[in-house]
Amino acid sequence: MGFFSRRRPDGANAGPVNGHQNGPAFDTVAYPMATRPSFGQWLKVTWIDIVTMICMGAIGLGVYEAHPAPTRSFPVTFSDGEVVYPEFAYPLRKEIIPIWLAAFLAAVIPIVIILLMQIRVRSFWDVNNAVIGLLYSLITAAVFQVFLKWLIGGLRPHFLDVCKPDISLASNAPGVKGVGYNAAGFNGIYYTKEICTGDSNEINDSLESFPSGHSTAAFAGFIYLSIYLNAKLKVFANYHPAMWKLIAVYAPVLGATLIAGALTIDEFHNWYDVVAGGIIGSVMAFSAYRMCYASIWDWRWNHVPLHRGQPCLYTYDGVELMDAMWTRRAGWGAGAGAVSGFGGTGRAANERGGVGTFPRKPVGGGTARRGDDMV
Repeated sequence: MGFFSRRRPDGANAGPVNGHQNGPAFDTVAYPMATRPSFGQWLKVTWIDIVTMICMGAIGLGVYEAHPAPTRSFPVTFSDGEVVYPEFAYPLRKEIIPIWLAAFLAAVIPIVIILLMQIRVRSFWDVNNAVIGLLYSLITAAVFQVFLKWLIGGLRPHFLDVCKPDISLASNAPGVKGVGYNAAGFNGIYYTKEICTGDSNEINDSLESFPSGHSTAAFAGFIYLSIYLNAKLKVFANYHPAMWKLIAVYAPVLGATLIAGALTIDEFHNWYDVVAGGIIGSVMAFSAYRMCYASIWDWRWNHVPLHRGQPCLYTYDGVELMDAMWTRRAGWGAGAGAVSGFGGTGRAANERGGVGTFPRKPVGGGTARRGDDMV
């Protein structure tokens, strides 16, 4: 039995074991979640995501390398020499956490922790759904934010230091041909980047402040990890967990906040750039997790990986990977032979009312009850 393999609860007709198919060809609609597929079988159900990720990554990289789309006007000084907006005149400093490191940490740390969780979870499809969902979150968030940077952008706090403006270069200055938005606006204090004399790459980068790519990546990866840990540790569930589990769930949130906050220390972003990046990353994290797991907040189902070809009916009869979690407290994760966390197996557990000695009252009649009918 492989490390990521599980036996199906019924024990019969369980499909491929250790990646080898004993019966008909691998069914991409009704494949078993309790056993590990071969690479070819996995590829049959995942190839479209791989192609999509490659395409989105290429699009995102292309937009990231493109020059800022809009012509942005900015003030320099008043007639008496006073800087109009000193918040854009900070010195250019070295980044505390460069963008490549923020993206690396947001991807690698969650993947390592997901793999460590398999010491108890031991499910190939849990690893698959967790990592695929993480990539959903990171890639979609990255592409989302690079389009905003390219089409909207904004001035970084160190813009004027990078620009090194010389207003004598204004396109409508005496003797210079061309019409632009230079020496324009009230009292003629606004200019465009034609007056900048600094490095062109640094100037283009300093015109793309909104939103923060660091914050987007950090929150997309670490908020996703926080949701995953809550599901596997059952922190917000139906029993009183140990305090270390609360710390474990919020440690990734702290990490994301520290990465984002560092950008306001090294003056690479304005506070609203950081907030926008955090919102984008968090939205993508919640969306990606819910695509791959049966719930986010419902503690009865948020640990269950979703099947690509079959719906989750939210009933406890015959549910695969019902025990795909780390915790073993309060009846959760008791073993593959039981519908773990619900006091037994199948309908009998349903009718007894649930986890451990905590009863649930059924709502409505009938022998088959849905999970969302239980209170």
